[in-house]
Amino acid sequence: LEYLHHGCNPPIVHRDVKSKNILLNEKFQGKLADFGLSKIFPNEGDTHVFTVVAGTIGYLDPEYNRLRRLKEKSDVYSFGVVLLEIITGQPAITKTEEKIHIIQWIGSMLVERDVKDIVDPRLQGEFDINNATKALDIAMACVAQTSINRPTMRHVVMELKQCFENKITDLSDSNDTHESLLSTLNYESFDKISGESSLAR
Repeated sequence: LEYLHHGCNPPIVHRDVKSKNILLNEKFQGKLADFGLSKIFPNEGDTHVFTVVAGTIGYLDPEYNRLRRLKEKSDVYSFGVVLLEIITGQPAITKTEEKIHIIQWIGSMLVERDVKDIVDPRLQGEFDINNATKALDIAMACVAQTSINRPTMRHVVMELKQCFENKITDLSDSNDTHESLLSTLNYESFDKISGESSLAR
């Protein structure tokens, strides 16, 4: 996604970033799929294009939905929802009668509970609270209601990479036997975005 926004000329907005459109290969590397709704920005330097609203409910940028102005940060919003799903283990919209959006669910949870109560319970508490908090902060910044307050995907990748580096440092400091594990964690996957540019084209 960072490559589509910052490596392509002109930039490409995917317009339908969601968990179902992220495929995993045999190395568990994520691959963005389904470019049927994607838009190419016609002129370099354009900040938005006016277009008919398209996307998936729950992941759709509310600003784009309201103003019909598609921006790179419309994808950032959608990615933020996906990141919240990963952190919490919850769907974008609850399957209850209330149909609560994950952003509302997290907001209500944070009023009375800690971050540790929001993280996917299937992890059974086996996670670093500082990294979880940072990841949650990144995700919530991505889903800001106005696009001007959202980070770019380049900034998001940089921040997530920092979380990953912190995790590797923690593992290395706690147990030297993790060396073989670290070699399989695909640390380089963050750096392959530009390296795989020829494939992305």
